[in-house]
Amino acid sequence: MQPEPTLRQLRHFLSVAEHRHFSRAAEACLLTQSSLSASIKELESVLGVTLFERTKRSVMLTSLGQELIDLANQVLVGVEALTERAKGDRAPLAGSLRMGVIPTIGPFLLPRVLPGLRDAYPELQLYLREERTEPLLQQLADGGLDLVLMALPYNIERLEMFEFAEDPFVAVFPRGDELAAFETMTPARLGGDVLLALEGGNCLTDQILAMGPPGATIRTGPFHATSLHTLVQMVDNGLGVTVLPKMAVDAGILRGLRLDFRPFSSPRASRRIALAWRKTSRQGDEFRRLGECLRDELATPLHG
Repeated sequence: MQPEPTLRQLRHFLSVAEHRHFSRAAEACLLTQSSLSASIKELESVLGVTLFERTKRSVMLTSLGQELIDLANQVLVGVEALTERAKGDRAPLAGSLRMGVIPTIGPFLLPRVLPGLRDAYPELQLYLREERTEPLLQQLADGGLDLVLMALPYNIERLEMFEFAEDPFVAVFPRGDELAAFETMTPARLGGDVLLALEGGNCLTDQILAMGPPGATIRTGPFHATSLHTLVQMVDNGLGVTVLPKMAVDAGILRGLRLDFRPFSSPRASRRIALAWRKTSRQGDEFRRLGECLRDELATPLHG
C-alpha cells in the first residue's frame, strides 16, 4: 500500500511554509529543529517531491510546494470539520473531550470543580492528561488533545484562550520565621532566604521569577523540587522558603505541616488560569461554556 502523509507532517509543512525558517517553525510547533526537519524529510519522501529549497540563510518553497499549501490546508480543515461534525448533533459538552492539565493546577483545581461539572453536564466524558505546559501544547497542536488547562503568562501563538480565574501567589515559610512579622510579602523581603522552586523549565517557576519589579532578579536556591508537594516538604525541613499558588494552599497542601504563609502586595504576584484550544477548532463555544462552568464552580465558597 502506498504510504500517505500524516496530519502531523502536513501541520509541520504548513508551519515551515508560514515562517520560512526551520528554527521559528519548530518553536511554533513546540518541537526541536531536528525533529521538525526529520518530519519534513519524511513528508518529502512519502510524496516523492522536494517541498523546500534550503540554504544556510533561507528556506524557500519550491513551485510545487507553493501549490500544495492550499491542498494541505484543505485536508486539515476537512478532517477537523469531519471530527467536529460527528459531534455536532449531540448536546453541548456531551461525549468525549481530551483535556491536558498542568501538574500545578490539576491536583488543586480539579477536585474542587469536577463534581459540579459532572452535575451540570452528566454526558461529558472528560479524559485528562497531566503533563507540563510545553508537551501539552505540542499535543494540542498535533491534534492529540482538544484543549489545555494552563497558567498564564505563557508565550503561545495561534491559540484561542478563555481566562477564567486569577490565582495569587503566597510566600510559604516555617512557622515562627521572622517573615511572620509582615502582613504582606514583597519579592525583596524574600531576598535574605533561600528560595526553593520547582525544577527549571516549569512555567510556574518562570512566572514566580517574573513577579518582581521590571529589571529586578529573584534568585532561587541550588536545590529544586519536581512537585509542589515535595517543595513544601523541603520548606518544612528548614531548607528555605518558597512561593506557591494560593490555589494549592486553599486545597490543603500545607495541612499537617509546620508552615505559615503570607500574601504578596504586588499585583504582579499572581498567575491567570485559562483554557486554550486551536483557533481552527469549531468547538470554541463549547470550550468557553466549559470555562464559564469552571469559573462559576471556583466562585462557590469552600466548605470545611
